[in-house]
Amino acid sequence: MTTFGVIVTNRNFFADHLVVNGRQKILERLHTLGYKTIIVDEETTPLGAVETWNDAKKCGELFRRHQDEIDGIIVSLPNFGNEQGVADAIRESKLDVPILVHAFPDSTDMLTAAGRRDAFCGKLSVTNNLYQYEIPFSVTQSHTLNPDSDEFAAEISKFAAICRTVKGLTNARIGAIGARPGAFKTVRYSEKLFESVGMSVQTLDLSDVFGWVRRLDDNDAKVNAEIERIKSYAIYKDVPTESLRKIAKLAVTIRGWMSDNDITSTAIQCWDSLQSNYGVNVCTLMSMMSDDLMPSACETDIAGTVSMYALTLASSKPSALVDWNNNYDDDPNKCIYFHCGNWAKSLVKEIRISTAEVLGTTLGPENTWGATDGRTPAGPLTYARIDTDDRLGLIKSYFGEGKTTNDPLSRIPGNSAVVEVADLQGLMRYVAKNGFAHHCAMTDAFVADVLDEALDYYLGWDVYRHGG
Repeated sequence: MTTFGVIVTNRNFFADHLVVNGRQKILERLHTLGYKTIIVDEETTPLGAVETWNDAKKCGELFRRHQDEIDGIIVSLPNFGNEQGVADAIRESKLDVPILVHAFPDSTDMLTAAGRRDAFCGKLSVTNNLYQYEIPFSVTQSHTLNPDSDEFAAEISKFAAICRTVKGLTNARIGAIGARPGAFKTVRYSEKLFESVGMSVQTLDLSDVFGWVRRLDDNDAKVNAEIERIKSYAIYKDVPTESLRKIAKLAVTIRGWMSDNDITSTAIQCWDSLQSNYGVNVCTLMSMMSDDLMPSACETDIAGTVSMYALTLASSKPSALVDWNNNYDDDPNKCIYFHCGNWAKSLVKEIRISTAEVLGTTLGPENTWGATDGRTPAGPLTYARIDTDDRLGLIKSYFGEGKTTNDPLSRIPGNSAVVEVADLQGLMRYVAKNGFAHHCAMTDAFVADVLDEALDYYLGWDVYRHGG
């Protein structure tokens, strides 16, 4: 559950009832929408609002005590408010979290000494002071909003997603399991640049995985439980029993390591050591973890995992790593996404465990059980790629929105989707000229607005929003 620190601000020559009622309304609405709040009470400051320096100190101290709980701050103006009190309270809190500034609307038949709010004007004073204090903040699309409106609920949902994305990325613990495939220099990245913003990469050698797996008894209770979990997740009727057991043992081992190390997401060397030395694909486990909102990327693509995790945080939905793989005949705005089989179940119409047809041509199809098969149906699409650029010493990204379609597609074993993106050719030129990898992440929701605010404004990364 998202927790907001709430600042209701006051200017004392406005009617007290505006603050009393406004404070009650904003808190009740946030609680109804499912959010927790932390706010100074009426015994701590007059009316439970922030106006003076003394109020600001008390509010800041309260927020500091709850710094591990507060995901973001909402500033609400039931009247003109006190801009300095707001800025001082946030500075005193020492918190580095997203901030949303909200203002109550006036009614033209209530512009009296007892009824006028002037929050329309006061909001500009608050944002001016925050700008002077160099405190980043967000604003609602409409300058004033009634908390009872659907638009307000949508704004709070978007702000909560921004808070999740910023907090999640800056506290991520990413598991790198196995070295990248030797030929894939495309997935190289700077661990130090990711570390500079709070993302920690924890490594695990595949030799350790193989050793732990081989020490597991075939009838281990955790292994049997994992087999049942796999059977309930995907169609498995063609999978050899021994291959299914090998996949389950991998799952027990990797999940255990992740739990022990508080890993939030992973990137795994999915070929070819696993097939050559163990005899299965790890795609089914990766699909299941991604479906559980713990994204798992192929080919030890750590930057791809970060891209997936950003989309999962922004949407609260599973994401997948994809290849920009094929043109779609002569349509300049359509292409085909493909990977040999680790997309989350939630992203495909029907999921089936299979062999990896392409890998099987060189590694033997019997060694590639564990890939999954399924196509993404028509729906919304946000795509994203986050990379590190060592030449420029920065984290960079591109993202945008489009749609997946039900256009005809010849049978491609693995995971696939036909996607439509406005000015796709322009996007491909940008990706190519700026040295991005051939991988990107996708989710079936529209969250480009969230990524724009979180990655660009709050995290300060180099951002290109296609078509935005």
